[in-house]
Amino acid sequence: MPTIAFDAAAVTVPTPHGDRVVLEPVSLTLTEPRVAVVGANGSGKSTLARLVNGLVPVTSGRVLVDGVDVARDAGAVRRMVGFCFTDPAAQLVMPTCVEDVELSLRRHVKDKKERAARARAVLEQHGLGDHADVSVHALSGGQKQLLALAGVLATEPRVLVADEPTTLLDLANTRRVGDLLLGLEQQLLLVTHDLDLAERCDRVVVVADGRIAFDGDPVAAVAHYRDLASADS
Repeated sequence: MPTIAFDAAAVTVPTPHGDRVVLEPVSLTLTEPRVAVVGANGSGKSTLARLVNGLVPVTSGRVLVDGVDVARDAGAVRRMVGFCFTDPAAQLVMPTCVEDVELSLRRHVKDKKERAARARAVLEQHGLGDHADVSVHALSGGQKQLLALAGVLATEPRVLVADEPTTLLDLANTRRVGDLLLGLEQQLLLVTHDLDLAERCDRVVVVADGRIAFDGDPVAAVAHYRDLASADS
C-alpha cells in the first residue's frame, strides 16, 4: 500500500477579515488500505483529504504520497491519487456516459478506438454497460456517483480519495457505492458521515475544530466521535 504522510503547519484560507485557520498543524502517516475520516461539517476533514492531491495547498510543512511531495511534484501525485467529489455533477462534464469515461482516459490511451473500447469495458465493470450511450443527465443519483467513480478508477490510481461520496444517495445506493469503495484494490481515504461505513474501514481519523481528536481503531473512533457530537448538542 502507498504511504500518505502529513507534516503540515496550519492551513489557512483568506477571508475579508484576514486569514482563517481551517486545519491546525498535523503530523499523520497513513498506511492502511482503508482509512476513514469523520467529523462535523466545517471540522476540517475535507481540507485534510484535499491536501493529499494539492486541491488545498499547505501553507508550510509537507504532504507526501509514497515519498513524493505534493507541492513540488503535483503532476506526479495526481497521477497516483484519484479524487471523487460529494456531488458527481462536479465531475460529469460530457454528454454521455461513455464520452465521460473517454475523457478521463484521454491522457492514458491515445488511440481513439482503443479509448472508446476501454471506456465501455470500464462501464461494464461498474454495472453501467447498458448506459454507455445514455445522457449523464438521465441517470439516477446512484448511477451518477458510480459513473464518477468509474471515470476516476479508469485511470488506475494507486490512491482514491472520496469526499463524502454517499451523502446524496438513498440507502440502497449508499450500500452499493460503499461496497464498491471498500472492495477496491487501491488505498482508500474516505471522508464520510456514514459511521457504519467508517466502522468497516481499517482505521478512522476523527477531526474536530481543525485538529485530530482521535486516530485508531474504527469502533473506538466512531464511539469517540459520537461522544463529541453528544457533548456539542
